[in-house]
Amino acid sequence: MTSIKSEILIDANILRKNIKVIKNKLQKKSKFMAVIKSDAYGHNISRTVEDIDDLVDGYGVVRIEEALEIRKKSNKKVLLMQGIYSKEEYILSKNQKLDLVIHNKNQFNLVKDEENHEMFWYKVNTGMNRLGFEISDFIKIYEKYLKEKKFTLMSHLASSNDKESSSNESQFKLFNDLSNQLNKNILKSIANTGCIMNFPEFSLDWVRCGIGIYGGYLNDDQLKTAMTLRSPIINIRSIKKGDKVGYNGRAVAKNDMKIASVYLGYADGLPVTIKDGTSVMVRDQIAKVFGRVSMDLTTIDVTQISNCRIGDWCEFFSPKLPISNISKSNDLISYYFMTNIKSRVKKVYKSID
Repeated sequence: MTSIKSEILIDANILRKNIKVIKNKLQKKSKFMAVIKSDAYGHNISRTVEDIDDLVDGYGVVRIEEALEIRKKSNKKVLLMQGIYSKEEYILSKNQKLDLVIHNKNQFNLVKDEENHEMFWYKVNTGMNRLGFEISDFIKIYEKYLKEKKFTLMSHLASSNDKESSSNESQFKLFNDLSNQLNKNILKSIANTGCIMNFPEFSLDWVRCGIGIYGGYLNDDQLKTAMTLRSPIINIRSIKKGDKVGYNGRAVAKNDMKIASVYLGYADGLPVTIKDGTSVMVRDQIAKVFGRVSMDLTTIDVTQISNCRIGDWCEFFSPKLPISNISKSNDLISYYFMTNIKSRVKKVYKSID
């Protein structure tokens, strides 16, 4: 059994710094919900709650198991962002003081007889066309059941990362027009990370911030990647001009080269589609992927890396090499890399200093 390990390093200090950067953009009245679904985007949900709880006003998740895990660590608001789908889940959620998104009539029928609706976030569809009541249907429900109730009205933006997209203006207008028809006691929430960065005036009563916390937002250099994916070099070989590297000989040497094999492949969660020329980092210098990713190995061009040796770490993303680099150059999203790393990669969590 080999002692060599690929590693994911997670730095809670960076999570905290990112949250502080984002919160500085909010309106004073806005509360901050940290979206930590999918094991805090692969960052370890339990440890993350421990290290950011003093900075946030609540948490958003999708699975009820994660909500219950958070409740063991924090008394702050916990929102099930896709709600519940049975009476049993509703009773459990109520007993654990969880907030619930209500996004369709089936869910509403489970809760409509409740006197107090403050734990419910009613989601309306303003253009994403995934979940949420159509506005006309919600108005009917509101008029019959919710006219005097306090609750949170929410929606989700489809293109908040693109400040120039016309869909943002359209969604904001629909949301505002609807909220203006409702009683003044309702709270409002439409802002995700992209909205906070591009339209902070719409931070309203609650923001629901996910990818920005982890440094995966593509358009802001102040937010640092909190996760490092690294693995050691286990072999270095010299090849001649014209030699081919890897399966199907995709990469062909244009000159004499030095090629390093890194102990990480698609069985560890690295996409098999990673392109030649993708930047990685060795000894704080940029190297490039050269050849198709295989199950256990990735080959990289280290011709220009001074003093490169077997045992050197190769970083695929890190605070020094933002995850946005590998995402953009491979037409993928940072969420994919954060949540796709497999269990055989050792996870090392660094708590706050």
